[in-house]
Amino acid sequence: MIFLRNICEQFSAILGFFGRLAIFCLIAAMLYEVVARYAFGAPTLWAFDISYMLNGSIFLLGAAYSLQEDAHVRIDFLSQKFPRRVQQILNGLVYLLVMAPIGFAFTNVAANKAFKAFKTGELESVSPWAPHVWPFYSIIALGLFAFSLQFIVEAINYLSGTKTPGETNTELQDLET
Repeated sequence: MIFLRNICEQFSAILGFFGRLAIFCLIAAMLYEVVARYAFGAPTLWAFDISYMLNGSIFLLGAAYSLQEDAHVRIDFLSQKFPRRVQQILNGLVYLLVMAPIGFAFTNVAANKAFKAFKTGELESVSPWAPHVWPFYSIIALGLFAFSLQFIVEAINYLSGTKTPGETNTELQDLET
C-alpha cells in the first residue's frame, strides 16, 4: 500500500514539475508575441491558442501536486472546531466517497473527449492557427487522473491518521526523520 501511495505521489510531483516547466514556455511564448506584435508589427497566429492551452495545462498539471502539498484553499471554519481525529475521518471520507469519484468521472469524460478529438483530427476553431486539440485534451485527462489518484492517497493518509488537515507532506517527512 505504501508503495502505491509513493508511486501516486511521485506521479503528482512529476506532473507538477512539468506544470512548472510549462510556466516558462508560456512566458517565452508571450514574450515572443509581445516583441513580434509591438516591435515588428507582426502578431503571431498562435499566441491566443498557446496561452489558453498552456494556462489550462499549468493549472491541471499542478492540481494533484497542490493537493499533495495541501496548498489548495481550505474552508474549514466549521471542521476546525472538531477534534483532530474527527477532522481526519471527515476529510478522508469526503475525499474518498465524493471527490475521487467525481474526479474519475471528469477524467473519463476528458479521456473520451481526447480520444474522439484524436480519432477525428479535431481542430480548434477559435483562431486562424487552428491547432489539433487532442494534445491539450489529453493533458486535461492526465491532470484530472492524477488529481483523482491524489484524492485517494490523501483519503488514505487521513483515514490512517498519518495526516491532519492543514499539515503538508513536507512537515510529515520532517517528523519521520
